[in-house]
Amino acid sequence: MSATNPRLRQVDESLKEVLAEIIERQVSDPRLEMVTITGVQVSRDRRYATVFVTAHPGPERYPDVLAGFESAKGRIRSLLGERITMKFTPELEFRIDESVDEGARIDRALKDEAVEEERLSERRREAGIEDHETDGSESADPVQDEEA
Repeated sequence: MSATNPRLRQVDESLKEVLAEIIERQVSDPRLEMVTITGVQVSRDRRYATVFVTAHPGPERYPDVLAGFESAKGRIRSLLGERITMKFTPELEFRIDESVDEGARIDRALKDEAVEEERLSERRREAGIEDHETDGSESADPVQDEEA
């Protein structure tokens, strides 16, 4: 997630992998079950790391997930320090990755739109009205086409 510096990107990815393994195998807090680390962003001085997470089944769990991370932060950092070879073990800040939820919301909206389009097409067929597929040069509304 540190887009400008290839070395920081490598550190981000390494921390992401190690943190995911620590959370999965060495932290037993039930609030952190079914949690995914979606990214890590390390500061330039490598003393701080923002850890982006999401949780299944969704946003209703986020307050508990963040509380779980806050409670386990010291243990996670200690275990991280044992596993990495960096001058400093970064201070960890856990944040919810809202982009995952936004992507899911957009995906649902697109699927709902496709279902609605199919229903509208079916109603048109039942009413004997042709669907007018457009290539951008004609309006989808036959009345507008006649007026133009």
